[in-house]
Amino acid sequence: MSVTPEPIGGGIIVYTSQAHRFGTDAFLLTQFSRYKEKELVCEFGTGCGIIPLLMQKHRPPRHIYALDIQEDAIAQLRRGMEESGVCSITPLTCDLRTLWEGAPLGQADLVICNPPYQPPGTGFEASEPSQRIARHGIFCTPEEVCASAARLLRSGGRLCVCGRPERLPDYICAMRESRLEPKRLQFVCRTAGDAPWLFLLEGRRDGGAFLQMEGNFIMYENGQLTPQAAALYENGGTA
Repeated sequence: MSVTPEPIGGGIIVYTSQAHRFGTDAFLLTQFSRYKEKELVCEFGTGCGIIPLLMQKHRPPRHIYALDIQEDAIAQLRRGMEESGVCSITPLTCDLRTLWEGAPLGQADLVICNPPYQPPGTGFEASEPSQRIARHGIFCTPEEVCASAARLLRSGGRLCVCGRPERLPDYICAMRESRLEPKRLQFVCRTAGDAPWLFLLEGRRDGGAFLQMEGNFIMYENGQLTPQAAALYENGGTA
C-alpha cells in the first residue's frame, strides 16, 4: 500500500494512505480532550496515528497506547513514530472489545476515540474492507467503545468521543450504561448559520450527573477560517 508523509509541524510526520487518513475531526477531538502531560492515555481506532502524534507536538502525555484492529494502520503509525523520533507511544494491533494482555485496567486517565460514524448496513458502504471498518461500526458499537473504555479508566477518568449529531443519543445512553457520566458537550458547525455536523462528548467515570454545554465551534466566517479554527490547525489540536 502506498503511503505519503504528511508533516504536521514540530518535526512530527504522519504517514497517510488511501485506507488510513485524517481530517479536521482529529484536530477537534484532540483539543477537546484537554489531555495533560502527566496522563496515561489510550486511543481506540488510531488509524494512521494522527491523534497520538498530534499530542507529541507541544506537551506529550506520559504515555499513549494506540490501538487499531488493522495491522496496516499500525504499520503507518510505527513509521510516523520512527520518522518523528517518538517513543512515548505503544502501537497495538488488537480488538478494542477484548483489549490486550497487560492492559492497564482501571489506570488510564483518558480514553479517546474517533469512532466509525455510521452503523453497519446504513448509508453507502465502501467496497474496500479497510474503509468499511473505518466508516461503519463493524467492529465497535457505542456500547462496546464505552464498555471497554470503562474497563481502562480509573475513577474520575475521561472518555472523549466525536460523531455525527444523529448518533449523540446512542453515545449518551452507552456512556451511562458503563458508568461514564456525560459531562461536556460541544457542537461543531461549518458556519454560525449551519446546523452542527459534529459533536464532541466527554464522559467521566463515576461522575455526578451534570452536563456542561460548551459554545459551538464555528469553522468558517465569510468564506475564511475563524480565528479559533485557524488556531486549531496552527497549534495542532493543543490550543
